[in-house]
Amino acid sequence: MTASPTVPSSRTVTVAATQMACSWDRAANVDGVESLIREAAAKGAQIVLPQELFETPYFCKDQKQSLFELAAPVEGHPVIGRMQALARELSVVIPVSFFEKARNAYYNSMAMVDADGSLLGVYRKSHIPDGPGYQEKFYFSPGDSGIQVFKTRYATVGCAICWDQWFPETARVMALKGAEILLYPTAIGSEPQDSSIDSQGHWTRVMQGHAGANLMPLVASNRVGVEQGEGCALTFYGSSFIAGPQGEIVAQADRESRTVLTASFDLDRIAAQRASWGLFRDRRPELYGALLTLDGETTPRR
Repeated sequence: MTASPTVPSSRTVTVAATQMACSWDRAANVDGVESLIREAAAKGAQIVLPQELFETPYFCKDQKQSLFELAAPVEGHPVIGRMQALARELSVVIPVSFFEKARNAYYNSMAMVDADGSLLGVYRKSHIPDGPGYQEKFYFSPGDSGIQVFKTRYATVGCAICWDQWFPETARVMALKGAEILLYPTAIGSEPQDSSIDSQGHWTRVMQGHAGANLMPLVASNRVGVEQGEGCALTFYGSSFIAGPQGEIVAQADRESRTVLTASFDLDRIAAQRASWGLFRDRRPELYGALLTLDGETTPRR
């Protein structure tokens, strides 16, 4: 008698991407994120991704010493505490983006809050951009947490932050560490040095590639609205989306609206597909030494 093939088990998880505009009314911003999370949970979402640095406008448009006062330590952080209570109430996982102060260091960080309200850990943004309108190197040190994954109640997730999404190495490391879903909170929009640049399509396609190359769902949450700085204004283009394991767009928001998107994925079936496709089986890490260099040839001195 021939044994029948094993049928993959079913473990369906519903994820949500969100987007909204932010002002200098910090309480209203946090209220707005809570409203989005409640709306997503009412639609069945179990993992809900708010956008990057949602407590305030994207303040990195300008270099201002006074804005360091926005940072706060993880311990006792009021927004993280509020999101922990909300996660516990709704039984949802919430990655919380925040401006972290750690003694004399400052980071663009994400606190992973599990569905019981517990804090699973903190990821500090690894890649820090520096360009017109996006002057993050003035505020943030490069993250020292390493690229991480978190085993939540519903799935093992990897969460990187905005500029991290342009680096395929980040997504691959999260996948190698066991991520089942990739999450990217983001703040991206216009380029003040050249109004003809519209990176929205590029931004989307790069992350679709991460989903397809690693055969796993991906959630990206951006902000919307026009934010005026002292030296320039940025128009954030929203377009938050959820991609499936072949890189396909499952749901996408427009460029201007407050939005909640949801999609459901059977993670066990996707894991079986990932195993059978062979991308991880056929990797050749011994050939990838050039990735540890800046110029593809010379190993940096330590």
